[in-house]
Amino acid sequence: MIVNQWIPAAHTGDAIGDSARRVRDLLQRLGHDSEIYALTIDDELADDVRPFADPSAARGDITIFHYALPSEMTPAFASVAGGRILQYHNVTPAAFFAPYDPALFRLALLGREQLGMLVDRVDLALGVSEYNRQELERLGFERTGVMPLAVDLARITQSPDRPALDDALDDELVNFLFVGRIAPNKKIEDHIKLAEHYKRYVDAYYRFIFVGRYDAVPRYYSTIRALMAEYRLLDERFIFTGPVPDAELAAYYRNAAVYISLSEHEGFCAPLLEAMAADVPVLAYAAAAVPETLGGSGVQFAPKDMEYAAELLGALAFDDDLRARVVAGQRRRLADFGDERIARDLERILGGREPRR
Repeated sequence: MIVNQWIPAAHTGDAIGDSARRVRDLLQRLGHDSEIYALTIDDELADDVRPFADPSAARGDITIFHYALPSEMTPAFASVAGGRILQYHNVTPAAFFAPYDPALFRLALLGREQLGMLVDRVDLALGVSEYNRQELERLGFERTGVMPLAVDLARITQSPDRPALDDALDDELVNFLFVGRIAPNKKIEDHIKLAEHYKRYVDAYYRFIFVGRYDAVPRYYSTIRALMAEYRLLDERFIFTGPVPDAELAAYYRNAAVYISLSEHEGFCAPLLEAMAADVPVLAYAAAAVPETLGGSGVQFAPKDMEYAAELLGALAFDDDLRARVVAGQRRRLADFGDERIARDLERILGGREPRR
């Protein structure tokens, strides 16, 4: 069959686009013709992804539409010929953006409104997590299932070394890592509060590293900086890198003592798998799809008690036996997200059945 995928944007390092390219490769290995089409394409991906304006975008026997934001793709998908499969990556609730960015607030509202347009217009609606599938079901989608992200972990485990960066990070400070854009749902302010408790009650030799865009919600980033000033935290202990190449990202994981997730809304959270692949213990607030993605691995906590979280962070940083047990559990969980699982799900989908939940 011809099985095409539509993604709104093809950006290097974007979890949705990376997953779509991995799924395309698996589809081709299964003997199908498969291409990816996007509205915007980074220059370095121009030979790998086709423009949505190409007439062949609408000629698939099956079209998989990756939905995460509103676009002209939505009405086009609702009427495309052939089978229609929606893969829902979630839309951040608008309320997170209300205090910081009216445009993003409206975009998030429109995102959920457009998603509702697809009820009764798809053959199958998939969430990348059970959390997302349940949202689809509440919206009225009848045939639903779960197919997780196909995460390319080789970019973490097989990237070339960066000796200068490794040397800079290998000093007397303990590195704590977060990967993702600096956005309100990620609750970066809670990382700052955690740092204050950690410094006060556990250890003064720390470094918090945030890898990802910090210019997406400028007013929110400003509040983070203001909170750091309020607590009189040292600027040099908090590194906001912006986007980085894969080799540098791998170096940050390689030198991290603990990966921290304090997000309050995630549809899947691919960096959790990256941390597992790098054997970095995960400390995570148990919210949205995070407990499902971790599947009982890592160290999870709720309610959000920062003093308690600081104690957990210290234990993960310095208790070697605990670290070894946590890493072993994460390795077992990571095996559930291999290519074999994705290939089986694809075969079930193309055979007219829902993937397992």
